[in-house]
Amino acid sequence: MQPQPQAPSESPADLVITGCTALVHDEEERVGFVEDAVIVVRGGCIDRVGPAGEVRVPLAATQHIDARGQVAVPGLINCHSHAAMVALRGVAEDLPAREWFDDVVWPIESNLTPKDVELGTRLACAEMIRGGVTCFADHYFAMDQVAAVTEESGLRAHLGEAFFSSQGPAGRAASLEFALRYRGAAGGRITTALTPHAPYTVDDADLAATAGLAREHGLPVHLHAAESREQTDNSLARHGVTPVEVLERTGLLDLPAGVLIAHGTGIVERDLPVLERAGGPVAVATAPRGYLKFAWSTTPVRALRGIGVPVGLATDGAASNNSLDMWQATALTSLVQKAAEGDPRWLTSRQALHHATLQSARTVGLGDRVGSLAAGRRADIVLVDLGGPHTQPVHDLAATLVHSVRPGDVSTTIVDGRVLMRDRELLTIDVPETVRELNGRLPALVDRSHGRRIQDYDRPPQ
Repeated sequence: MQPQPQAPSESPADLVITGCTALVHDEEERVGFVEDAVIVVRGGCIDRVGPAGEVRVPLAATQHIDARGQVAVPGLINCHSHAAMVALRGVAEDLPAREWFDDVVWPIESNLTPKDVELGTRLACAEMIRGGVTCFADHYFAMDQVAAVTEESGLRAHLGEAFFSSQGPAGRAASLEFALRYRGAAGGRITTALTPHAPYTVDDADLAATAGLAREHGLPVHLHAAESREQTDNSLARHGVTPVEVLERTGLLDLPAGVLIAHGTGIVERDLPVLERAGGPVAVATAPRGYLKFAWSTTPVRALRGIGVPVGLATDGAASNNSLDMWQATALTSLVQKAAEGDPRWLTSRQALHHATLQSARTVGLGDRVGSLAAGRRADIVLVDLGGPHTQPVHDLAATLVHSVRPGDVSTTIVDGRVLMRDRELLTIDVPETVRELNGRLPALVDRSHGRRIQDYDRPPQ
C-alpha cells in the first residue's frame, strides 16, 4: 500500500491576536464589528481576520496576544502634523493666529537645530504610539532627523521638508532632495511628498515649479491652503482668487500622485467646483481643536464629502493643539460638524470612524495599504481596553470609541506586525531620557531676544 501524501504543515504566524472585537468594513465601507475575532499576521501583513469559528488559529506563532475585553481597530493616522513642535507645547496661548505666528512661534523656530527636531519628534512619536497612532504625515524642517526617529520608533510616516519662497530655489531643491532620498525608507514605512508651506508664503512661480517637479518624479504635494476664512478673504482682496484657485492655476490640483491640503477651513462655495474638477487626487486634513483655539470656522467636511474629496483627521502641531490625541480629534470632528451644520444626525460615530480609518489612509496616499483590518493590508493594529469606568457600559460600540475612549485606553500598538507598545509598555523609545535632554535645550530654543523670525504671517492688504 502506497503512503498517502500529507498536506504541508502551515508555517508559524508572526503574531496571532485572539478574543478581541474587531472593527471591520464591509464591501460598501460601512463600519461594523466582529466579536470574538482572530487576527493572524504574517510578513508584516494581516493574513486572516474573522470570527474565531471561521478562522483557524495557527498551531504556532512567534507572538500571541489574548485580547479578551479589547477592541482591535486599524491604527490611527494623523494626517497633518509638525511632530517636533511638541517642544513648543503651551508656549503661545490665547492669541490670534497672526500674533501666535509672528510674535512667538516663528521667532522661536528661527532657533531650531536638528537636535531640537530630533528630540521633539522622538517625544511626539512616544505620545502617538501611546495614543494608538501608527502613521503620521509630517511637514516641517530638518526632516532628516524626523526620518531617523521614524525608523527608530517603528512608526509609519508620510514626510516632507517644508520650504518658503524666501529661501530662494534652494528651499525647493532641498524639499525634492529629501523626498527622493527617503521615499520607501524604513523598510517601506516612509513615504514622501514635496511640501511648500502655503500659497501666501510660496509664490505662484514656486508653486508651479513644485507641481512640475511632482509630475516629473511621481511625488505628491502636501501644503497648507485656505487655512482660515481670513486667508481666503486676503487672497481675494490681493489677487482676486481664492487659495484653492491658486492651487488650480499653478497645476497642483492636477498631479497624478495627488495633493493634500491641510486645514481648508477657508474653503468657500466657489472652491467646490474647482476641487471637483481636479485632474488628480485631492484630499483635505482637518484638525478641529486648533481651529477652536484660534476661533476659526471649521473644515466643510459635508460639502467635501459630497464632491468625493476624502477628509482625513489630524492634530496639527502640539504648539497650537497642545496634544497629539487622535481620539479627541475624532470626537471633536463629529461634534464640531454637528454644530456647524446644525444637524445632530450628521457625522455620526460610524461616519467619524470612517474618516479616522479609510478616509485618513486615502488622505495620506496609503488607501491601498492601511486603514482597515483586512487580509492583505499592512498589520497596523491598535488594541483598546474598554475596562475603564468611563467606557462602561457599552450600548453603542462606535459611540464608545469616538466619544469615550482616551489615549490611556490603548494597551497595544502594532505597526507592520511589529509590537511597539504592549500592555502600555513602550518598547522602542526611552521617554525619561528624551524629556531630560529636551528640557535642557529649552532655554535656548524659546529665546526671542534676537528679534528674528523665519517668516511673516499673511496680512490683509492695506
